[in-house]
Amino acid sequence: MSKIHVLNNEISIYTINDEDYICITDIARYKDPDRTDYIIQNWLRNRNTIEFLGIWERLNNPDFNPIEFDGFKNQSGLNSFTLTPKHWIEKTSAIGLISKPGRYGGTYAHKDIAYEFASWISVEFKLYLIKEFQRLKDEERIQLGWDIRRNLAKINYRIHTDAIKENLIPAELSRQQINTIYASEADVLNMALFGITAKEWRVANDDKTGNIRDYADISQLVCLSNLENLNALFINENLSQHERLVKLNAIAIHQMKLLTDDTGIGKTERRV
Repeated sequence: MSKIHVLNNEISIYTINDEDYICITDIARYKDPDRTDYIIQNWLRNRNTIEFLGIWERLNNPDFNPIEFDGFKNQSGLNSFTLTPKHWIEKTSAIGLISKPGRYGGTYAHKDIAYEFASWISVEFKLYLIKEFQRLKDEERIQLGWDIRRNLAKINYRIHTDAIKENLIPAELSRQQINTIYASEADVLNMALFGITAKEWRVANDDKTGNIRDYADISQLVCLSNLENLNALFINENLSQHERLVKLNAIAIHQMKLLTDDTGIGKTERRV
């Protein structure tokens, strides 16, 4: 559940099956905070609304019930016609609206439909809603890209530690000895790229949580991913730790120069 703020109103976003639904109950509060259900029901009485919902469902919902829809469409606009979101969903098997009970309850609409409702409430509100929703999606994409890069480094680190286990750890070592070797190998990469061990970083940054790699920038994470693969290769080639550290440090210097050059990732990151 995400939230955005539109003209000083908090709007909840609910995602299901990779589709975003916006709380139109929250949108209705912009018009009248005490009568949100009435506002939504009044919108649903409108013939144009029914036609819009019907077309949207036909385009996106193979289980939509057209017979019940035709009944609602024929009655829409009459003074006696009333319709609630729950009744619409139950009778037509609609997926464009969701009625949620509980603490975060309310009526949610697929973003296509929520924009239509917001336009009915206020054109100004709709434009600000679109702007804030897009800002949220942009932030999520940036975070997703960061997570992918971070996970790539973690996956490659697993390859790296497997190579250590197969090539550097003799049989019958204690758990403590094995952990010591893993820590030492991790610091080979830390020294090659950051010029500092994990312990040294923690001592120098005792006010921070996490570890040195959590504070790496995009260029460093890309370089770290490459170093992990190369170190695994060097381990398989039986190079000593000293030889590997020298090689990896030289590679790190070269790659970081390329990655932070105006034509590399540094420039791309600044554009983003």
